[in-house]
Amino acid sequence: MHELKKHKIYCLNNIAQIGLKKFRAGYEISDELEKCAGILVRSADMHSMEFSRNIRAVARAGAGVNNIPVEKCSENGIVVFNTPGANANSVKELVIAGLLIASRDIYGGINWVKNNSNNLNIAKDTEKNKKDFAGHEISGHTLGIIGLGAIGVKVANAAVSLGMNVYGYDPYLSVKSAWMLSPLVKHADNPEELFSVSDFITIHVPAMEATKKMINAEAISKMKDGVKILNFARDVLVDEEALKSALISGHVAKYISDFPNNLSANLPNAIILPHLGASTEEAEDNCAIMAVEQMQDYLDNGNISNSVNYPDLNAGKCETEARVGVLHKNIPNMLSQITSFFGSNNLNIDNLSNKARGQYAYTLLDISHAMPENTVDRLLEIDGVLRVRRIFER
Repeated sequence: MHELKKHKIYCLNNIAQIGLKKFRAGYEISDELEKCAGILVRSADMHSMEFSRNIRAVARAGAGVNNIPVEKCSENGIVVFNTPGANANSVKELVIAGLLIASRDIYGGINWVKNNSNNLNIAKDTEKNKKDFAGHEISGHTLGIIGLGAIGVKVANAAVSLGMNVYGYDPYLSVKSAWMLSPLVKHADNPEELFSVSDFITIHVPAMEATKKMINAEAISKMKDGVKILNFARDVLVDEEALKSALISGHVAKYISDFPNNLSANLPNAIILPHLGASTEEAEDNCAIMAVEQMQDYLDNGNISNSVNYPDLNAGKCETEARVGVLHKNIPNMLSQITSFFGSNNLNIDNLSNKARGQYAYTLLDISHAMPENTVDRLLEIDGVLRVRRIFER
């Protein structure tokens, strides 16, 4: 059996204890950032942070990684993990609440009751005024979903079960999502097709340059009059200045968002929630467990799953004398240079796994004999190698 190394972990935010307890003996939660091998984070902004060479992994207990300097981490050979799907049910339930809030003036009705709390005739006046907040049912109406990932699929299936007609658009639909998606969901070939038929539109795509302000004046102009837009993904996906004009004109009847900012908080005909989507106890627990398990598997075994900057690669547990991981640029001749080092030292490679993702790649090697002391330094001399980890040694 290999003797597993000890590691210190730094928590930038409060991480659910049920997750932290998943660390095996030998792991320690520490306040000494410079001595830690991994960082666990939720919402803290990491863009101004400097990373010591000891940091090998960052795990976000959540899906979005806008608060993490991913490219900086990549160049330093730091693997960044997220937890896709761990909070999907929590967000899905709030989206369904958003559909109901957008369809029936529940919020206005609640405020009316509060404002009339001292009215001795409140019961009688309720019967007179309730028609002002009646709204309509969502059953039989059409929901358009942009993005059919973990959350989008759950929203689609829930909306189908509530009697809605559902259209989905996602040019990158994964096989896993396709298997989970209800056959009653209609597939739109482009956003315009979805815009033209939808009474409600909900967005579930990551925030990146290609998706910023995807709901803009042009997109809004192609939507049905009286459409209701839901945004439980990221505020930057919507051009809220263009949306403001559409809300004032009534072309967009209602905007429900989970992201308050100085503009959205003052939009007419909008209800803005204080970023509650993934804030349930269950979601925080699920995200913490997933983040810890992924980080521990990487630090202990070198395996990567759900990384946003390096390829997923799983070689199981090492059964040989040693294991080494090499994080490097995805450029020609890397593998031959890496393997040549071991050959020149008469070391047999029992198992080799290599995968690439964009401009970065990862090579995991199981070696039959003990490695030379200068293994890390020698491999780092190869142009394009960013980090070398001696993961296991008997």
